[in-house]
Amino acid sequence: MTLPEPHPHTEPASRGEFAPQPAGSPDEFAPQPAGGAVDEAAREDLAAHTPDDLGRLDLPHEGWQRVSKRYIVVELIGSVITLAVLAAAAIFIAVISEAVWQWWVAGPIALITLIYMIFTPRRVRSIGYLLRDDDLLFRRGIMWQRFVAVPYGRMQLIDVNRGPVARAFGLSELKFVTASATTGVVLPGLPADEADRLRDHLVAVAETRRTGL
Repeated sequence: MTLPEPHPHTEPASRGEFAPQPAGSPDEFAPQPAGGAVDEAAREDLAAHTPDDLGRLDLPHEGWQRVSKRYIVVELIGSVITLAVLAAAAIFIAVISEAVWQWWVAGPIALITLIYMIFTPRRVRSIGYLLRDDDLLFRRGIMWQRFVAVPYGRMQLIDVNRGPVARAFGLSELKFVTASATTGVVLPGLPADEADRLRDHLVAVAETRRTGL
């Protein structure tokens, strides 16, 4: 008796092999991931940003309030006083002990102070502040720039200080004390009336933000 031969499409698959799928099965028409399209989209997104845009801090370029130009004179006077005290100390040591080592110490300090005086105008012009909706933004520095955002609701104390030289030029400085010691900001070189108005305004805004009104 002859047994019928099995149909070719019903032949069982051997172990470790998958049975062939019939033509027109759903797997045949399953969408394949378009890896090339994803890579192309990533390249286009990266090309849309220039090297200057990548990693750049997004800060406003308008609306900054600068400190008074008279603060340049105040800083220069402070540097001159430092040089005068340094020279007097070096001369005093030379007179009483006839030593020369003090000049090796005073020389580099005087040179650094002179360089500091040369860059004082640019350094003062780099100081500014900006009142935003939720915080006060402070900036300073030429080569090493510093930007600090002080939220109004975290201001605990706003102090107005006037040194003898600054007071002679009608200037004051505002000191902001917050809940975090790392965000303390000193805003120097403000005219006295502007410093008082800014202090009163910030105190009122801070009280409003803390009470949630």
